[in-house]
Amino acid sequence: MAKQEPENKGGGVEHEVRIYSLATTQNECIIFLEEVRGNRLLPIWIGFSEGQAIAIRFSGIVLPRPLTHDLFLSTLKALGWSVEKVVVHDLRDNTFYDNIHLKKPGQSTVVDSRPSDAIAVAVRAGCSIYVVERVFERCQVLNKPISETEVSKFKEDLKNLRPEDIFKELKEK
Repeated sequence: MAKQEPENKGGGVEHEVRIYSLATTQNECIIFLEEVRGNRLLPIWIGFSEGQAIAIRFSGIVLPRPLTHDLFLSTLKALGWSVEKVVVHDLRDNTFYDNIHLKKPGQSTVVDSRPSDAIAVAVRAGCSIYVVERVFERCQVLNKPISETEVSKFKEDLKNLRPEDIFKELKEK
């Protein structure tokens, strides 16, 4: 039996995603999230330092001192909290919105976050990342599988692409 995606309180199905790729331009990074049980890729523009924080986690580099995201996670653990999941739940005015869902015995809470910080925390905590359906509906997504020709063309197009170029007209619901 297939696992059903959870419903988001704000309305809409949450689709589990994972990091597909991280691309850098001259001034920023783009993180591509891919649906675990689907064929869509969601590009999100993030800051260069946040992109580095995510990349460091995947590269196996061990730093002598904790980065901010490591410190945040260590503090949560010291206070008895764990990260349950992160959810990209909205897109307004070309800005993505994310929540970090925290839990400890007998309690749970949700903390507002930028997606870049939430994803950096999620990769350190080893928790799931979700995107609400309405986010997919409100911006241009790419479909998998992508051919090598499409990848090459997209990388070339990235050189002149601005964040506002990728967003569709926002739908008010």
